[in-house]
Amino acid sequence: MNSADNFSSFEDVLEKLSEHSYITDRPLATALYLAYHLNKPIFLEGEPGVGKTEVALVLADILATRLIRLQCYEGLDAATALYEWNYTKQLLRIKMEEQCQTSPEDIGNAIFTESYLIKRPLLEAIQSADRRAPVLLIDELDRADEEFEAFLLEILSDFQISIPEIGTLRATHKPLVVVTSNRTRDVHDALKRRCLYHWIDYPDREKELEIVRAKVSGIEATLAEQVVHFMHGVRSQDFMKTPGVSETLHWAEALVKLHAAALDEDIVEQTLGCILKYKEDLDQFRSGIWSDPRQREVLLADLPPGMC
Repeated sequence: MNSADNFSSFEDVLEKLSEHSYITDRPLATALYLAYHLNKPIFLEGEPGVGKTEVALVLADILATRLIRLQCYEGLDAATALYEWNYTKQLLRIKMEEQCQTSPEDIGNAIFTESYLIKRPLLEAIQSADRRAPVLLIDELDRADEEFEAFLLEILSDFQISIPEIGTLRATHKPLVVVTSNRTRDVHDALKRRCLYHWIDYPDREKELEIVRAKVSGIEATLAEQVVHFMHGVRSQDFMKTPGVSETLHWAEALVKLHAAALDEDIVEQTLGCILKYKEDLDQFRSGIWSDPRQREVLLADLPPGMC
């Protein structure tokens, strides 16, 4: 993975992330620099929508390599994440070999080869033969069961797997691994110990404004400042799902498509679904701070440039 022209310093990481419109800070850039040069997975934790998954996507672009993504969910098992045998293809081969009166032993040797494997993300990452090692994204690990975590320990330690019918397969190039979690449950310490850890928090106003300007083309300066100011006011409330940076960007893009030059009560009402995703949150917002004229005025404040 390592190359002299990649990630020569954490400042270089910061600059390259910025060039790819990922606005972050020195601690994350330093963590990525160390993960790259120490060949260790990085474990990114934080609230939904703060840009954890985006880190892996941007890293793959910067390194000009393949992104391999394993989306975690309840019930995910080793077979689904690693490999399965292509039983249909094997059965067809068996029928062909039987017609040729091939011995059972030779049939077994023929059908249990790599050409009959359906490779899932983890095996794809281990066997990647690309010139550059891939970026392996293990997304939302907290959604998977604890048993799957235990299985991952060996993979993250050795990057090799044993297939009884074939033998041990080892990584040609060790991938750069990004593990993310929304912290819906605690991930076991044993897995965290194998990773570098970084918590991604909601950005401050200045950083979020920079993100909006970098990501949303054509947005007016006043509107960008109002959107960020509004979102920070919304995040001060106790909602079921606090809107993240992804909701800020979706809302800003929607406002640009609606040719909005600035926020007003009508446009907020029409586009609330870009920000809040639960009926209970919508009801709470409308009956709470939005129903108070003074708080509504604060949320819609027309801030002068640079005051956001």
